[in-house]
Amino acid sequence: MASATTAETATIFDVLENHLVNQNFRQADEETRRLLIQISGEAAVKRGYVFFSEVKTISPEDLQAIDNLWIKHSDGRFGYSVQRKIWLKVKKDFTRFFVKVEWMKLLDTEVVQYNYRAFPDEFKWELNDETPLGHLPLTNALRGTQLLKCVLSHPAFATADDNSGETEDELNRGVAVAKEQAGVGADKRVFKTNYSFLEHHHHHH
Repeated sequence: MASATTAETATIFDVLENHLVNQNFRQADEETRRLLIQISGEAAVKRGYVFFSEVKTISPEDLQAIDNLWIKHSDGRFGYSVQRKIWLKVKKDFTRFFVKVEWMKLLDTEVVQYNYRAFPDEFKWELNDETPLGHLPLTNALRGTQLLKCVLSHPAFATADDNSGETEDELNRGVAVAKEQAGVGADKRVFKTNYSFLEHHHHHH
């Protein structure tokens, strides 16, 4: 039996913290996905993945603990709250978000096309000046963006500035104006929605 003090100081976030302290971002990323399942409850643990509807039951403290560790050990470059800011900046447009955090890359083709990066080789696991803001942690978007949307919308990350400022109407007007200015041509982009880069085949390692 472990002594009381060890039990008190040991938390489910210790492994994650350890990886992050050592700048092992690839392992930290895997551990974050494992933790997300763990903090989503027994049903998620049993089935091995999270239903997006379970995200809202996650305690804000748990999500904040994960987020804070990522922020602290990445000089504020990684974390859910960092991703959330980017997502809000692009008006919750996931394609633009994926391009910004570089989960998608621009293809060298005549038509503007984006493709998803191949996991894990095309992802950046080092932290340096070239590392995109919000590149990690990676949330599986293979079955759609619903899970990521629920994580980024979680009350854990709701900040005062969300409600202040622009109303929904003002935002919509702004988007409409931006679209006009950009010209219709801007919408002619082809997006290949192939999320296979986010499918993690653990048994391949």
